[in-house]
Amino acid sequence: MPKIETKRPEPNSTINKGFLESARVCPSPNHDERPDIDDISLIVIHNISLPPNEFGGDGIDQLFTNTLDRDEHPFYKEIDHLRVSSHLLIRREGEVVQYVPFEKRAWHAGESSYLGRSVCNDFSIGIEMEGTDFEPFTEVQYQTLEQTLTALLKRYPSLSKENITGHEHIAPGRKTDPGPYFRWDSLSDALDVQLPANAKLETDTEIDNDGQR
Repeated sequence: MPKIETKRPEPNSTINKGFLESARVCPSPNHDERPDIDDISLIVIHNISLPPNEFGGDGIDQLFTNTLDRDEHPFYKEIDHLRVSSHLLIRREGEVVQYVPFEKRAWHAGESSYLGRSVCNDFSIGIEMEGTDFEPFTEVQYQTLEQTLTALLKRYPSLSKENITGHEHIAPGRKTDPGPYFRWDSLSDALDVQLPANAKLETDTEIDNDGQR
């Protein structure tokens, strides 16, 4: 396997008009308005690789911008109809890509529930880690993630470090990411909080939101 060159996260990353200033912007059409712009209260960590188990190509950008070439890889024929996105992607070498402004609703969570609230897209920020369920993430990805989370927590008072969890936790049985190789213990130590956040209430009652997607 070729050695991955690391890109150190930019110091003092800030957020301006919904964009992380240190990110490369790749605009996705797959977003819409949030029901409540003041209710950005959850961060969801994912993993993604395209083609599956391969890193460094353009497949993720293409998926989130509806430009996948279905003839480029057999798996693309199965997913080219999807209209999905995430706010951010953290690549293996530490590059951050932003697809959707944080104030807009990205389409990353799907059918989901957090503490009794369904439609997590309404009130969450989605962060994709380039990776799989089957191998470790890189150190520079964790460094970049920690810095990115710090910037988000500083910019949006409605967020808290206690409300950071995985896709597998808000969609159990349907999703498995970020997977067993994601080091929640390291992130917990860095933020001085126990993660992942528990997504389940003791009751199964859910509060439905308007504008479901």
